[in-house]
Amino acid sequence: MIVEKFSLPRTSSIEIDLTGPEGNAFCVMGHARKIAKKLQYDKGKIDQLMKEMMSGDYEHLVDTFEKEFGDFVVLYR
Repeated sequence: MIVEKFSLPRTSSIEIDLTGPEGNAFCVMGHARKIAKKLQYDKGKIDQLMKEMMSGDYEHLVDTFEKEFGDFVVLYR
């Protein structure tokens, strides 16, 4: 779920501020890999996800992350 940075806080345990250092594309991909492992994705699915995240620009990366993990992570802009 993507929310405005200064909106009401969510109850999710994972929050990523895209305007700070954690918003770096490599950090977002690292979070994706870590979350995928916790969700017990197999190596093939993780590799496919990483390839999809890298197949476009930064907005595509964030959109892909949101589609895959939006139920578990709050992204702040």
